Amino acid sequence: MSARSKARKRALDVLFESEVRGLPVGGTLPDRIEDNDPPVNEFTVALVEGVAKNIHAIDDLLSAHSVGWSLDRMPAVDRNVLRIGAYELLYDDQVPDVVAVSEAVAMARDLSTDESPAFVNGLLARLLQLKPTLGI
Repeated sequence: MSARSKARKRALDVLFESEVRGLPVGGTLPDRIEDNDPPVNEFTVALVEGVAKNIHAIDDLLSAHSVGWSLDRMPAVDRNVLRIGAYELLYDDQVPDVVAVSEAVAMARDLSTDESPAFVNGLLARLLQLKPTLGI
């Protein structure tokens, strides 16, 4: 697993933990940085902070383009994988679009249900298709 893949997984852990604990998006990041076990690298911090900064726009897009699934109905892992994928796809120019989608699908495959990879792929592919019209 590449260093960036590990950083994405760590970002997912932080986002998931924050949600489970009822904290704001990324609310456990300062604790994870302070604990430093395992160390939190700069890419993880950038992902968590980027998702937190853009959470309303990301969640609005995911809600608007998710067929048959509200954000609340999605498994928490899928919801946060999608948030990371959407952030990288729409806001991080350093990550190629295909990598953002591929990494999100891989996390869903490793950490969620059998149906999750196809769902994540389909929703992020839709956002990729719409990206030129979103004005982001």
